[in-house]
Amino acid sequence: MTRRTRDTLVYGSSYEGYPLMEDKGPFVKNCLDKIIDVMNASLDEHPRTFAVRFDLRLPSSLEVFSESRLIDRFISSLKSKVQHARARASRHSDRTHTTSVRYVWAREIGNRGRPHYHFVTFLNRDAFNSLGRYERGRDNLFNRISEAWASALDITAEDTTGLAEIPRNAIYRIRADDLDSQDKFFYRASYLAKEATKVMGHRQRFGGSRS
Repeated sequence: MTRRTRDTLVYGSSYEGYPLMEDKGPFVKNCLDKIIDVMNASLDEHPRTFAVRFDLRLPSSLEVFSESRLIDRFISSLKSKVQHARARASRHSDRTHTTSVRYVWAREIGNRGRPHYHFVTFLNRDAFNSLGRYERGRDNLFNRISEAWASALDITAEDTTGLAEIPRNAIYRIRADDLDSQDKFFYRASYLAKEATKVMGHRQRFGGSRS
């Protein structure tokens, strides 16, 4: 069921055949559509897609901060780190898989009035299939995310401890020929499309890569 407001809101337990976190609704229709579009674009290119949910927070030491281009800087840095890792791997193997980096994100305002960001990134599962251990200094996807956030904030990687968070049930291995895997992922990702805690009209409240 939908209702027309400033945004079109979606109520209920499903949307376009995909399950929703009904207790977190209502959901913003355009955001749900974007998640579907980006997921399908990833599966079209990478029939075995690796999707990761993570959260990005601002350091409490930043009393004054600018969100202008913050997410753009993070995405640019993350893409650069991912592609650098694949280029380095290709020097050691003739069968290295490449990957595009797709994503969706939602900006929310927490209880203390500070914004934070919920993210999903989509990668080729044949190139990346785990986050790695959550320890600084390791050569893995978790640290690439943390270091990209440090770059966006213009702080040291050490200062991002606790700012890049991996929630429970964060990893999804989605297949183009497995609708159940898509349903399980979309149910989790629908959280990003919830109306609650979003500031209506704020141009930076939701975004995603081009399909």
